[in-house]
Amino acid sequence: MTSTALVPRQRFGSAASAGLFAVALFVTFGSSAVRAQNEPILVPDAVDYQKLLPVLPDPPQGWAADKAEGSTEDVGGFRITNVHRDYHKGEGDKAPTAAISILDSVANPDYVNATTAAWHNNSETSEGYGKSVTIDGNPGFEAFEKENKHSTLWVMIANRYFVQIELQDQDPKELQEWVKRVDLKKLAAIK
Repeated sequence: MTSTALVPRQRFGSAASAGLFAVALFVTFGSSAVRAQNEPILVPDAVDYQKLLPVLPDPPQGWAADKAEGSTEDVGGFRITNVHRDYHKGEGDKAPTAAISILDSVANPDYVNATTAAWHNNSETSEGYGKSVTIDGNPGFEAFEKENKHSTLWVMIANRYFVQIELQDQDPKELQEWVKRVDLKKLAAIK
């Protein structure tokens, strides 16, 4: 199934691919507004990644987690911040895994609006589904690929933070349990 949500990732759960995800978002959509040569560009500043790291939860009982990683970088005149943490239960190719990423998209409100608008497109096939969801009053999108047992949940917090949760070899219902582990109210308050 081809994902209809944000940017599909070829490889699950690596911090490098999460950073690439963040860069791709801003390179792709960062230049969406054409401006006059002398017109100033007033862009709010992304928070420092150190402020977002504490929002990434500890692993649940029976799970292990890699060290949380993050970065704040200048990309094409915009500062972007991304944090990421991988989780796993057991060893081996079929061991359940999870990954949580948070992207500060404050520098690109056009991208935020376009992406959240696209989340209203629901679909279901024999291969999986994509559907709009609401998490604690926040808009989101959930996708599931049956063959790979790969599920993803995106949630927009405070009209600036994209929270992405990816699960491998777990029931997609588990997305709801994972998102409860992220303190969304704390995240919304970070400026």
